[in-house]
Amino acid sequence: MSMWNHTTVTEFILMGFSNHPNLQVPLFLIFLGVYTITLTGNMLIILVTSIDPSLHRPMYFFPQNLATLEIGFTLVIVPKMLVSLLMKNKIISFAGCASQLYFFSFFGTAECCLLTAMAYDRYVAICNLLRYPDIMNRRACFQLAGASWFSGFPVATVQMTWIFSLPFCGPNQVNHFFCDAPPMLELACADTSLFEIEALRATLLFIMFPFLLILVSYMWIITTILRMPSEEGRHKAFSTCSSHLVVVTLFYGSAISTYFRPKSSYSPDTKKLVSLTYMVITPMLNPIIYSLRNKEVKGALRRTLCIKMCIKIEKM
Repeated sequence: MSMWNHTTVTEFILMGFSNHPNLQVPLFLIFLGVYTITLTGNMLIILVTSIDPSLHRPMYFFPQNLATLEIGFTLVIVPKMLVSLLMKNKIISFAGCASQLYFFSFFGTAECCLLTAMAYDRYVAICNLLRYPDIMNRRACFQLAGASWFSGFPVATVQMTWIFSLPFCGPNQVNHFFCDAPPMLELACADTSLFEIEALRATLLFIMFPFLLILVSYMWIITTILRMPSEEGRHKAFSTCSSHLVVVTLFYGSAISTYFRPKSSYSPDTKKLVSLTYMVITPMLNPIIYSLRNKEVKGALRRTLCIKMCIKIEKM
């Protein structure tokens, strides 16, 4: 049976921050600025790591994939949120809402798994340095990245199909700035307890299990670093994984605060603010934290910009 047959609702209204009408324009300007920085920073990472041969290494291959994920992640949510902030009509179609939930789940799951692959890369680099080139070869990097991207498909497909096969009889006001699973379930005219149990299992498997692997990786990393004889060696080893650790803390900290707390713990507005952290703020900070403060990346960026400027000058 088609998943659209049970519903009498043909569109939804994204409430967003509509209970703060005086903040609509300021919020629009802030989020527009953040979104512009996010796109620019992540596109620069993709450009530089693709063009500069000195950055064709696992250490920069994974941030390139992360930057691509972040662009997709924000592209699903932020443009619609910006439009809703400026327009009184905050309607999103039924199919549009389903698509938004699908791609949000896809990119979110893929990012969880990619962060785990990056933790494994740091583990091998620090705990098994002599074998690092053999273990993290080109084929292994592509396999880890491919598996991370692929992991998003089954989660997104099952979640979107299950939620949007539920009957929606009204009201149709989604108390969020995008079509997330929890507020959508509140609108369903059916018992959602079975779905919530299955969703919890999927969350444990695709979010908490990767997080556990990251924690185990860093336990071994920290143990290895503390055993290093020289202070300089310990400092250098810590610096190679500190950026990834900050990114993991930001992403998982806000995601766990959103999805693993009792329903009554946060007000709807607080949940929206916490969601903004990993949907808007973290994608903006990732290029700065992970790559743009790296000397090699900054050097490659300068070389890339110089080459482009020289080509333009020659054409004039």
